[in-house]
Amino acid sequence: MTASVPSIACIGIIGKHDNPLHISLFPPHTSIPGAYLEFSFLLNSSLDIFDLRARDKNRVDQDLGLLHAIDERLSVWGWETGTGTRFAIVLDVWGREGIEGGRGVGEGELKGAFRALQTAYIHLLQNPFYVPDEHTPMAAREGRGKGSQITSRKFIEEVERIGMAWRPGMSNV
Repeated sequence: MTASVPSIACIGIIGKHDNPLHISLFPPHTSIPGAYLEFSFLLNSSLDIFDLRARDKNRVDQDLGLLHAIDERLSVWGWETGTGTRFAIVLDVWGREGIEGGRGVGEGELKGAFRALQTAYIHLLQNPFYVPDEHTPMAAREGRGKGSQITSRKFIEEVERIGMAWRPGMSNV
């Protein structure tokens, strides 16, 4: 029996107002009915832990590490930018094959994926047609925003590339 290789199940980009900016799901979770809603709840449940970790005065890195283990299969890992935007990766220890008993990942093994996500987000912010303030709940409520979701095709493709390419031990994605 072959051991499974952990894979990324979901990537969430969360705005500084705790609003979801983007959520991507990865196989095998893309074919499960209701998975988008389930992962939205998982990401939302990690927000309090993000807040607790962000208050830590001894933190020297943007990598917040393991936020919480959902069960023996899924765990949520976090990264926070200097502007308060948060990246969350839900890791599936069983991998894309869904084989039980895969190896876990250690602290720092997701840094390459988080750095790649941050680079993609910086490139999005450098786009003169993307205005981050249009993606806040207040702007959407007042009718001057474009809704809370990021719709940049280039950004979404890059997030999906990162999620599919990452493997344990990769320092660059």
